[in-house]
Amino acid sequence: MAMRWESFLEQVRERGEYPTRSEADRAARTVLALLGAHLVGDVRSELAARLPESFALILLNPLQAAEPLSPERFVRATAAWIEGATERTAAWDVGAVLSVAADAAGEDLTRRMLLQLPPGYDLLFGRPQHDPAEEAAARD
Repeated sequence: MAMRWESFLEQVRERGEYPTRSEADRAARTVLALLGAHLVGDVRSELAARLPESFALILLNPLQAAEPLSPERFVRATAAWIEGATERTAAWDVGAVLSVAADAAGEDLTRRMLLQLPPGYDLLFGRPQHDPAEEAAARD
């Protein structure tokens, strides 16, 4: 079931500590447009189905990415699209929007999204993945 627009935006506003809803909306639109270029097939359409309609349309009609962006370049691209943003503020924007999107998606879909993205996006989504090799080493 899709999240309501007000609810999605309010969560982004709280996590991003934006003073206004319009700033949260701008961050959400930019980040989801870039994310949509990185997701394909069922994963993208399933995420869209869980987002408010206006954001789902942005995800389904994304900005074109010639290649998958590393997490660092994704943040840089976000900064380039948001007027007055720096890489630091863009990282904040990306984290706020993607963590709310991950909540809307649920754990299974979020895991499948991360499989389509370059390594390191788990941190942008606020879902650090445990490396089984590191866990095994820690147990030894």
